[in-house]
Amino acid sequence: ADVSAYVKPGMALDEDAAERGTSVYFPERVIPMLPEVLSNGLCSINPKVDRLCMVCELNLNAKGEVKTYRFFEGVMRSHARLTYDKVAAMLVDYNEPLRYQYEAQLPYLENLYDLYKLLAKSRRQRGAIDFETTETRIVFGEGRKIDRIVPMERNDAHKLIEECMLLANVAAADFLKEHKMPALFRVHEGPNDEKLIALREFLSELGLDLGGGDDPEPGHYAKLLNSIRERHDAHLIQTVMLRSLRQAVYTPDNAGHFGLAFEAYAHFTSPIRRYPDLLVHRAIRHVIRGGSAEEFMYNHDQMVHHGEHCSMTERRADEATRDAVDWLKCEFMLDKIGEEYEGVISSVTGFGLFIELNEIYVEGLVHVTSLG
Repeated sequence: ADVSAYVKPGMALDEDAAERGTSVYFPERVIPMLPEVLSNGLCSINPKVDRLCMVCELNLNAKGEVKTYRFFEGVMRSHARLTYDKVAAMLVDYNEPLRYQYEAQLPYLENLYDLYKLLAKSRRQRGAIDFETTETRIVFGEGRKIDRIVPMERNDAHKLIEECMLLANVAAADFLKEHKMPALFRVHEGPNDEKLIALREFLSELGLDLGGGDDPEPGHYAKLLNSIRERHDAHLIQTVMLRSLRQAVYTPDNAGHFGLAFEAYAHFTSPIRRYPDLLVHRAIRHVIRGGSAEEFMYNHDQMVHHGEHCSMTERRADEATRDAVDWLKCEFMLDKIGEEYEGVISSVTGFGLFIELNEIYVEGLVHVTSLG
C-alpha cells in the first residue's frame, strides 16, 4: 500500500507515526502506528476497490532467480480477500469447495506455490538460518479470562507470502544501494567473539560443533540447526544459538543480514505498521520521479537518527507485548498453584533456573533459594 501518498513529511500524522515507530500488537488489541481510517481504510488493500500502491515488479527465471525488477507507482484492485488458512486449504489440502469458490484466482495461486517451492530451495542453498520458534496465541473465554494458550501454526501460505516479501525487500535494498540513497537498511550482524565462545562451550558439552572457526557464516548455523532437529533438546539448543546472535537494527550503513544470508536487506512491505518502510517508500518514490540523492529531503545523519529511534521503538513494542502476555499468563496460572508440570530448563543464572512448561508455553523462575 502506498502510505507515502497520504502521509507527507512535516504533517502531524507523520510526526506521530515517527514517534510511535511501529504498530504494537497485544492479545486481541492493536495500537496502530497510523489512524485506523488509514490503516484499515484508505491504505488497506481491500477487495473490489481501487487502492494506490507502490509496486515492486520482479521477473524470475525457472530456477527462481530474479532476472530484473522495477519499482513504480500504481493503482491496484484486489480480486479477493483470502486468509492464510483458506490458501493452505486450497493448495496443500486440495479443499474442493474452496477451490471451486476461488477458481478464478486458483491458477495464479498454484503458479505462486510452484515459485515458493523454488524459493524455499534456494533459501536452503543460500544457507539462511531458519529458527523454528513457537509463537503462541492466547484464546480468551467468557469475561476476558484466558481459556487456553495455543501454539500458532505456520503453514505453507504463510511461508509463501514470506518468500515474496523477502524478494521485494531485497530488491528495495538493491535499488537504494544502486542510487546511493540515504535510507534505512535492516542490518543483522553475526555473533561477536564473546557470544561465539560461550556458544561453542555450550555446544561442546553436548558433543556438537559449529563450523566456520572465528567467523562462522549463516550456512554453518543452518547446518547445525538441521542436524539437531530430531533431538529431544533441539528447542534448548536452538534457543542458545538464537541468543548468540545480535539484534537486528535499522541503519543507513548497510552491513548485510546475517540470519537471512543477504548482502543487503531493507523493509519495504509494511509501511502501514512500520515507519522504516515508509522512509524506504519515500526514497524509492524520490528516485522514480527523477530525483537525486543530493536533492532528497533526508540526509545520512537524519537517517542515523531515524534508524536509532525506530530500532528503539521496535524493542519497546516487543517488550510491551511481552509484558502484557506475561501478565496474562500469570493470571492464567493463578488457580493452578500446587499442580505439577513437565518443563524444559530454558536458561540458567546465578539466582536460579528459568523453566518453560511444556504444552502451556509459560515460563517461570525457580529461585535458587527454593532448590534443595
